[in-house]
Amino acid sequence: MIYLQLFFSFLQVGLFSIGGGYAAMPLIKSEVVSGHGWLSMSEFTDLITIAEMTPGPIAVNSATFVGIRIAGIPGAVIATMGCILPSLLLVSLLAFIYYRYKKVSVLQSILGSLRPAVVALIAAAGLSILQLVVFNDGIVNISNLDWIGITIFIVAFITLRKKKWNPIFIMILCGITGLVLNLFMKLLQQ
Repeated sequence: MIYLQLFFSFLQVGLFSIGGGYAAMPLIKSEVVSGHGWLSMSEFTDLITIAEMTPGPIAVNSATFVGIRIAGIPGAVIATMGCILPSLLLVSLLAFIYYRYKKVSVLQSILGSLRPAVVALIAAAGLSILQLVVFNDGIVNISNLDWIGITIFIVAFITLRKKKWNPIFIMILCGITGLVLNLFMKLLQQ
């Protein structure tokens, strides 16, 4: 019985949490804390913290954590399957439709129209990150320039474009370099 409750609770989370992990939190809370009483509010706060720290979507991590807490490894598998089943079915259906009708000009027109929107969304996210890197605290002001961040960004960009190094290695290197340089600058200011 507990397995069915876990499956259907997280099936609802997977089915109705449109908008990503943060949009799923109230639904997860409703199912886990209010609906079934599987976790207290304090434990739910810990659950969200753990789910955010671990790799993967918050809803899936939450399902796995609650499942293992309530019914062990089988509970974790069942809760996780309930959470991912709606996405799995939807993506499978879309893939089937795409491969069946990929030669149809209307579908190609629709996909061609979506490409600029996707590029715009990615560019907007990139520019907001760049703003946080270039200006301390993200406030646009010439006197507020973060020269360390700008230098690291330029060096990383050139290295990625010219040397074709692994992006993960570049990110780790940038993080270490930024930490060392910022600590060094703070020591100089004291």
